[in-house]
Amino acid sequence: MDQKPYTDGTMVETLGIVLEEVTPERVVATMPVDHRTRQPFGLLHGGASVALAETVASIGAALNAGEGRTAVGMEINANHIRSKREGTVRAVATPAHIGRSTSVWEIRITDEEGQLICLSRCTLAFVDLK
Repeated sequence: MDQKPYTDGTMVETLGIVLEEVTPERVVATMPVDHRTRQPFGLLHGGASVALAETVASIGAALNAGEGRTAVGMEINANHIRSKREGTVRAVATPAHIGRSTSVWEIRITDEEGQLICLSRCTLAFVDLK
């Protein structure tokens, strides 16, 4: 899959996020837990998890925005369930609601064993590209 339209020159590239699946119904991406994504105490930074969550939700919402429109974040929350020091996390975003002007996405971030690391919900507004 060519992820360049979503990643080149962005935070996605900086954090090492790799898109694995991109459809209007589901977006999946991985992110390394390394020097780019850890906080000073050696754990996965909550902000990195939120950046991963908003990335997959935004891409999915944009695919549902319609011709001449895109999606922008309005609100995001995250419950950090379990810490992680190294390895890779995987985010799976699925829509809970797709309306005319907004969409709400649930994002589950898990580790290699499938354990829940972070549970997030992101609300996005559909806006005209003009």
